[in-house]
Formats: sequence, structure tokens, C-alpha cells
Amino acid sequence: MKVLVVSDNHSSNEELHHLVERHKHEVECMIHCGDSEFDYDAEEMLPFQVRVRGNCDFDDRYPDELVQTVGNKTIFATHGHLYNVKMTLMKLHYKAKEAQADLVCFGHSHEVLTLFEEGTLFVNPGSVKLPRKPAIQTYAIVEWTSDAIEVTYHDENGKVIEEISSTFTLS
Repeated sequence: MKVLVVSDNHSSNEELHHLVERHKHEVECMIHCGDSEFDYDAEEMLPFQVRVRGNCDFDDRYPDELVQTVGNKTIFATHGHLYNVKMTLMKLHYKAKEAQADLVCFGHSHEVLTLFEEGTLFVNPGSVKLPRKPAIQTYAIVEWTSDAIEVTYHDENGKVIEEISSTFTLS
């Protein structure tokens, strides 16, 4: 399974357009973790099979959270503001267990985060518009194989950022 994860583009469509065009033929699913600031059915959002509402999204057709199966993996997506992710991942961790999620995707903090804990991968792709940490516009591609999980972060030009990318070996 291979998915693209993006968040927090804050009404900028250029970055979304480029990354969709760059990766649309290589991923099974595109996930947007909120704060697009576009209407749910806006052209910019249509490539994203999973899309959730952020604290800056005003279209109430976005769900606050979503559980979806892609391949044989269960994905839980949310923006993160309702789970207080800037302070702790505890609420998100409990929700992941409840949803039996293999992958948890969230945004809100504009900070890249990758954590593999108790069989669940947590990914915050950072922000493609207003990055905080690192101060590089980022999005992520998560690839699950039979023996590893690879989380590759890319800058706005699609270049892999090795320093923050991770591989987890599965036993």
C-alpha cells in the first residue's frame, strides 16, 4: 500500500496541484488532513479520497475524522485540533486503538512527525504552505510492504528530504 499525506495548504492551490500531478499514478490513495480552506467539492480537493475538516475549514461537509481501509490497512485521518495534538498525542493514541488503525494521519501543528508505536504509524506531514518545523514545505508518502514501512518526506518540488524520512522494519 502506498499513500500520499498532505495537510495545511491554507488556500494555496499551486502546491496541491503540483504534488497531485507528480504522484497521482504511483499512490493508491491521497489523504488531506485539513486546513485546505477550499470547499469540500472544490476541484483542488477532488483527487483526495480521504479529506477531513481542519480548524480553518468552513465547509461543514468535511468530516472531523474518517476511518477508511486502503489495501489491507486501516487509516484514521483527522486534522488534530480536536485531539489537542500540539500538546500531546495521548487522545489521538487512544482513538487510534479504538479505530484499530494501522496508520494515523493528522496535521494542525505544521510540524513533521513520524512515530511508530505499538504497531500503529502516526504521520503528520507538516505543511505545504506555512511550515514550522522543519521550516521546509513538506508532504509525506507512506509505503507499506510485507517487511517494512517507509515514510518519505518531500519538499514542495518533490525532492526527498532524507534527514526526516524514516523506515521501520516489520517482524
